[in-house]
Formats: sequence, C-alpha cells, structure tokens
Amino acid sequence: MEFLARLLHLQPQTFWMIAKVIIVFAGPLTLAALLTWVERRGSAMIQDRIGPNRALLFGRWRLLGLPQLAADGIKFFLKEDLVTADANKALFWLAPFLAFVPAMMGFAVIPFGRSLVQGGQTYHMSLLEPGNGMGMLYPLAIGSVAVYGILTAAWSSNNKWSILGGMRASAQMVSYELAMSLAVVAIFLRTGGYDPHEIIAHQAVLWNVIPQFFGFLVFFVCMFAETNRLPFDFAEGESEIVAGFHTEYGSMKFALLQLSEYVHIVTAAALIVTLYFGGWQVPFVAAPSVTLSIAAFVLKLVFFCWVFIWIRWTVPRFRFDQLMFMGWKVMLPLSLGNLMVQAFLMYRRG
Repeated sequence: MEFLARLLHLQPQTFWMIAKVIIVFAGPLTLAALLTWVERRGSAMIQDRIGPNRALLFGRWRLLGLPQLAADGIKFFLKEDLVTADANKALFWLAPFLAFVPAMMGFAVIPFGRSLVQGGQTYHMSLLEPGNGMGMLYPLAIGSVAVYGILTAAWSSNNKWSILGGMRASAQMVSYELAMSLAVVAIFLRTGGYDPHEIIAHQAVLWNVIPQFFGFLVFFVCMFAETNRLPFDFAEGESEIVAGFHTEYGSMKFALLQLSEYVHIVTAAALIVTLYFGGWQVPFVAAPSVTLSIAAFVLKLVFFCWVFIWIRWTVPRFRFDQLMFMGWKVMLPLSLGNLMVQAFLMYRRG
C-alpha cells in the first residue's frame, strides 16, 4: 500500500480512498457487463440452445461468445437515438440516469474484505468508513430511490404500455419493501447495531441464515421484486405490455436502463451475502487473510448473481394478483412473525 502510494506521490490514505472509489464503482459495473453474457450463455445452456456465437474477435476467435459484449456496446453507441414526438424530452433523457446512479451508489457501504492494518494505519475495505451513522440503512434508502427512474421513464415516454409498466413497478416495490425492511430490522435486533462491519463480525461463529432462515427467505424473495427480475418482472412483461417502461427507449439510454438492472443484481447479491452469509467471513477459518477474505466475498457474490439468472430461466412468471397476494398476505406476515420471534428470544436471553 505505502509502496504504491509513494510511486504516485500520494499519501497512503489518499491513495486508498482513490483505489476504493475505483473498486466500488468499476467492480459492480464490470460484473454487471459480464452478467449480460452469463445470462445469454446460461439461458442457452438451460434451454439447450447454442447461445451467442456470431461475434468473433478479429474475425477469428469466438471465445465462448464473449466478443458479443463488445459488439453490443459498439451497437448501442452507434445506434440512432430516437425520441418520440409526444415525449417529455428533458425527463426522457434524465430517467436512465435516475435509474443508473442509485444502482451504482448502493455498493458504497458494503465491506468487500477484511480490514488491512499496515504501518499502524487501518484500511477498511468499504468506500464508507465504519461508524458513518448510516450503516445498512444507506443501501436500503438508495435502492428505494431507483423506482423514481422507472416512473420517470414511464411517464415521460407518453406511452400507455410504459405507464402500465411504471405503475406496476411502483406497486410492486411498495408491496415488498415493508416486508424486506422488517426482515432487516430483525438482523439489526440480533446484532445490536446496523453497521455492516458489526453485522459481519457478529456472524464469525454462526451465519445469520441459520437462526433467521425465514427472514432470509423473505429478504431473498423481496430482492427479486426490488430488481424487477422474473418471476417478478411485471414492470417489463414483454408478453403483456411490450417492454413496459423500456418500450420507447433505444441506443445508450436503453443500455443504461438495462445495465442498472444488472448492477441492482450485484448490489442485491452483496446485501444477501453481508446480511445472511457472513460477508467476507470464511467457514472454519477464524482470522482469514485479507486476500482470502476478498476471494470469499467475491465467490459468494458471484454465486448469488448466478442464482438470480438461474431462477429467471427456471421459474415461470406469477400473475399480478398473485404478486400482490404473496407480498401482503405471505411475505409481510412471515417477516413480522420472524421479527416477533427474534424479539422474544432476545428478551428471554436478557
């Protein structure tokens, strides 16, 4: 750390802050881009298809379809940018950024490895330092803002399919956020705090997924609703409302909306790992090295990202009334019951 900082003529603290900004923003963005390839390749494997195989690197190498990522990016950059005549042009341009920026900011508080102590200085593996006063409330608050990007995109398009998609997205998020928040409150209660570093340290012996399995179940299901993924992709619903709030979008604005969905998946997977699967903790290793802790976190993160993709291509979509029923009559009572049980157990322990 100090050697690299000296090479760049920077203070170690300044160097580490710059490095963290690059890691926290470039990491999820790179993984999100790769997830688009994994989704296409994985869905092809699940459906016994060939998958992306037309784009070649330098016209020669297929590389399992990876050049398709570059081909898609070039296509989005060069495609003509159309805006419908009746759209609200200012909001139409602004909406993709309202969806993309909150998705990118949610990862800032997540610790992606064990803190490094060097030269008497502690370097924390999260962009926001421990004890910042926001803790895990920050990603939940930022995540809930993302729905405004979808609503703005829907309303500004002046298209009935887009409006239907936006209304579905807002109803879906309101229905599931209450259950999700109660599940997280149970974690705060058990930990005695809401800082992610405290939550991970509290899982050194036993991961939260075991004593709070029903809370994990509620949070896991709600994450699919929050990210608008199948079986909860009612905001898009290609077979019912064309493409929902995407309908009038093309070129880079469409790419930003799509990319924000995949960044949400990365952030949702990071939250699941941090809250229920010990974060960077390694099973049966009391004090893992910094490198091992980062590798463990990334491995868990990638696994849950794959689970999001696997479920999309395995489970059929619910009807909208089934979505509402599950949110208000299954998830909310289950989450409330889990919180009451955890509170009772805490009371019994004194």
